[in-house]
Amino acid sequence: MTELELKYGCNPNQKPSKIFMNDGSNLPIEVLNGKPGYINFLDAFNGWQLVKELKKATGLPAATSFKHVSPAGAAVGQPLSDVEAKIYWVDDLGELSPLAAAYARARGADRMSSYGDFIALSDVCDVSAAQLIKREFSDGIIAPGYEPEALEILKEKKKGTYAIIQIDPDYVPNPIEHKEVFGITFEQGRNELNIDDEFFANVVTANKDIPKQAKIDMAIAMITLKYTQSNSVCFVKGGQAIGIGAGQQSRIHCTRLAGSKADNWLLRQSPQVLSLPFKEGIKRAERDNAIDLYMGEDYMDVLADGAWEKVFTSKPAVFTQEEKKEWLAKATDVVCGSDAFFPFSDNVERAFRSGVKYIAQPGGSIRDNDVIEACDKHGIAMCFTGLRLFHH
Repeated sequence: MTELELKYGCNPNQKPSKIFMNDGSNLPIEVLNGKPGYINFLDAFNGWQLVKELKKATGLPAATSFKHVSPAGAAVGQPLSDVEAKIYWVDDLGELSPLAAAYARARGADRMSSYGDFIALSDVCDVSAAQLIKREFSDGIIAPGYEPEALEILKEKKKGTYAIIQIDPDYVPNPIEHKEVFGITFEQGRNELNIDDEFFANVVTANKDIPKQAKIDMAIAMITLKYTQSNSVCFVKGGQAIGIGAGQQSRIHCTRLAGSKADNWLLRQSPQVLSLPFKEGIKRAERDNAIDLYMGEDYMDVLADGAWEKVFTSKPAVFTQEEKKEWLAKATDVVCGSDAFFPFSDNVERAFRSGVKYIAQPGGSIRDNDVIEACDKHGIAMCFTGLRLFHH
């Protein structure tokens, strides 16, 4: 198949639409089910690159949850804690395969953003992953293959229309890439990123202790940022992105956005949230919405009389600012990655409030010394990678 006609482009009025290979060769994909659209393919191809690079860098199965050409979450297949399994709504599934655990983490870190995602898996989709994906609202999936039973499970989604793409894992794109904007063609070399033992070796702070898990998390941050619309900042802990700030014009806004999402991830693990008395039959998406409101400034939208009765069996107590602050103070060992240098030390101060202990960024700002000084004040270990990772 040298080309594939699509229903329309980014929007229904953008016709005609298709994907094809400029050199006339066959596309490196096969659509096994459904009819993926233009944005589906953008998410699929970016997501596939992300998980393929994560697998290469860490040796672990990887998954990502994409929405609107940026990852909502990304993770590798490390075991989930009991609390993580509960807040990701997978505690009833028993033991997950490493690949399924990777997707549970990628989907679960920011479930609000992941709703209606496009999934990418680094490995052949197994039954464990398919059973998890089956019950989540998602637009489609790309993987290098599917176990026969897993494929049949996925084909049942969305009344048989779920988009399932199989990609050739050996496909290597041309090292020169092109993009057309306003009828004008742009050409550039591909942004190749090779994370080896030396990639995080340039530690510029007084604290130079970066343990193995932190380096895995740094790799996740860097590769996630490589496929996130810039500017972007990514917070990672325990093998998964827990907060992604994408597409902001100011870097501090990226850091604040990523930090607020990381804070929400931690708040979901608090006793106040874990003990919320949900009514029987409340769907996972409705629970996610209620939790998001409960933890935020608009908590009365779910706690007001006439509102809480629709979700809870009894009215929960308000989650006070003091209680949230006390719980968030427990955050530690979080990695922060940035796709370009931090221009001011305010980024470090905001990151520290979300438990950041390790930072990876390119360096190169005229205020690098101010940023290093802020890290030293908080005992943060920071490395300069020397490599910018803008993505547009």
